[in-house]
Amino acid sequence: MERDPIATLPNAISLSRLFLAALFPAVHEHDARLLILAAVGLTDFLDGWLARRWHQFSRVGALIDPFADRIFVLVAICTLLLEGQVTTLQYFVFLLRDIATAGAFAAAKAIPSLRHATFQARFSGKLATVLQLVALPAIVIDPRSATWAVSVVGVASFVSVVDYTVSLWRARARA
Repeated sequence: MERDPIATLPNAISLSRLFLAALFPAVHEHDARLLILAAVGLTDFLDGWLARRWHQFSRVGALIDPFADRIFVLVAICTLLLEGQVTTLQYFVFLLRDIATAGAFAAAKAIPSLRHATFQARFSGKLATVLQLVALPAIVIDPRSATWAVSVVGVASFVSVVDYTVSLWRARARA
């Protein structure tokens, strides 16, 4: 039985976002935070690009990448909430997709007809993540942009939740 390669450069790049997540609240300088956000965006692109280019796909990597994304986004938006750059409502709108995805995953594991459904990355989810990673620097640059930035993320998140729900429903029907 062949094991999934864990120690790959794409996986290490994905895991670097956990370090960047820990660094974000510790750094208070505007330009340094923007640099961290740029590094997060770059690593999010680079890990997938390298995995495809070098054919280093793995189940572990498929879990590490979105996990690192979610942790970074959660830490960054929590930091902005605690610093008063976003409101509590904006915080929850920003995390709508993540909360819905966690609930859907729990439901899928609890409902027998959904247990065998697989969660795969979809374009709508990737777009919502990209928009989150664009909204964060917009808010850091000018907190007054939070209203429109979070609204765009909220719409994309809603579309993503609907898309994943339909996909999960169809997978249930095929099972």
